[in-house]
Amino acid sequence: MTEKEKLYETLGELLFVAAKADGIIQEEEKEALHQLLEDHSYGKEIKWSFNYTANKNPSIEETYKKVIDFCKNYGPAPEYKEFISAMKTIAEASNGIDVSESKIINSFSRDLIERFQKEIAV
Repeated sequence: MTEKEKLYETLGELLFVAAKADGIIQEEEKEALHQLLEDHSYGKEIKWSFNYTANKNPSIEETYKKVIDFCKNYGPAPEYKEFISAMKTIAEASNGIDVSESKIINSFSRDLIERFQKEIAV
């Protein structure tokens, strides 16, 4: 598996966190995921990772930490903008973005920006 494939598998885990942030993965969120990944070059990897994580049903905190750790080690990447957009798409699918979903989306951006700014400052 390439690093890029692993990065996109991590997106599947992140989308699980976004979908589960409000307590339950809604059917609308699953449908939005399907539509989002239909023509994506890594759609199969992302969907597999999302489903695998959903079946294991770990805590969103544990999964989020795993994702952030991977992304911090991976380093800056233009794909993170796509990750944020994908989280918003999933979160908006069921009655709009609620507080818990917004918190996850904002945390992802903030955690990575802080990490990469520290690296630049060194």
